[in-house]
Amino acid sequence: MHAGPLGVHAPKGPAFFFHAANYRSAYTPQGAMRSTDGTRLPAGTSSGERSQRAMRNLRIRGGILLTGLSVFAQLYFFQPILEELSLGMDVERSSASLSVSLGMLGLATGIFASLFYADRISRKGLMVISMLASSALTLATAWLSNFTLLLAITFLKGFALSGVSAVALAYLAEEMDAKAIGYSISLYLSGNIVGGLGGRLIAIFTASWGGWAFSATTIGILALILGLSFAWILPPSQHYRPVSIAGKVRLLRMRYFATRPFFASLYLVGAAVMSTFVSVYNYLRFTLEGEPFRLPHHLVAMVFVMYLVGIAGAVVFGRLSDRRSPEHLLQLSLGMCLVGVCMMAIPTLASIVLGLGIMTFAFFGTHTLASRLVSTQSGKRKTSATCLYWLFYYVSSAGISYLAGLAFFAWGWWSVLSINTALLLGAGLVSRKWVIRRQG
Repeated sequence: MHAGPLGVHAPKGPAFFFHAANYRSAYTPQGAMRSTDGTRLPAGTSSGERSQRAMRNLRIRGGILLTGLSVFAQLYFFQPILEELSLGMDVERSSASLSVSLGMLGLATGIFASLFYADRISRKGLMVISMLASSALTLATAWLSNFTLLLAITFLKGFALSGVSAVALAYLAEEMDAKAIGYSISLYLSGNIVGGLGGRLIAIFTASWGGWAFSATTIGILALILGLSFAWILPPSQHYRPVSIAGKVRLLRMRYFATRPFFASLYLVGAAVMSTFVSVYNYLRFTLEGEPFRLPHHLVAMVFVMYLVGIAGAVVFGRLSDRRSPEHLLQLSLGMCLVGVCMMAIPTLASIVLGLGIMTFAFFGTHTLASRLVSTQSGKRKTSATCLYWLFYYVSSAGISYLAGLAFFAWGWWSVLSINTALLLGAGLVSRKWVIRRQG
């Protein structure tokens, strides 16, 4: 231990590394006050200064919410209009689905690349560039008649969007007090949910009026408006300055986080719950359209509305994590996710719908908690830690959900649920051993 500022003792070595993020926010000098949203304020802060701080935090939360709306609307709007895209481009439906998967691949590639450049650019600057560039690329797709070129632009769009995912959590962890981070992260993830759902619904309605190109134009214009609004609303960082770090050092940081049980466990938790979430929503519609349910397509499409339950999950667990141990809450959310998956194994419509709601609620709660722990416990290496989280999150889910699809078409719905059950049990065991133990 060594004496820190104002005589506070801070641990040396790895312990200080892990607790660096909490060190600044956990210590409140005698006589200091907190604003109504939990932000620490110096002693003697005037009412005007408190109002300015509250307004700044409101702008941060509003701006971060806009990023989620933009990113996921642009990533997923092709998903419900693949039929229109395949007809318009004269390609097979299986090929048309690449318009979604290549966007995700571009996002994952961009997240990996951002490990080497994200810290050299201001947090706000990178996110603004990301949102404006991606909206321009989305607008460009509406004018394309060559499918191969459309896929290339889609990949670049995903790459551009990675700038937001790479630093959004790091920005929140740096700029918000520890007592308010959980709720702020839940707002960011709520924006993801509404953006993904809204992008799909807007695409469905606009495609019925003017085809897939009209959908792309509409989403692109909305994304541009969101990007400009974000640039105006979000305040610049106060606790971060761009730095230039050698590539070798960045690789060592990646190795550090990937080989530390605490962080590796959280990466595996994110990968497990995202794989479960994606595989369930990908293949549930085939189950509901087949025997014994035989539901019409328009009713099955309403399953995406269940995403709204995820908003409640993100906000509830985000709020709780500001007051209770996020490590223990993580065990609760994983257990709820497992209960939801098991309920969907009961072959009744009511049980499947209820199980889907519980699983969706718990998934977004788990994601909120895991991403909070990664971003707040990684010290000054937040970009490396959070980028690795997203990399595991997207790459693993893409691979596992594909394998789950092979299992589904070979052995049916039960095989998908069995894979998901194994993933969640594994995530629960590793988090209990490495996350709870470290917290204790």
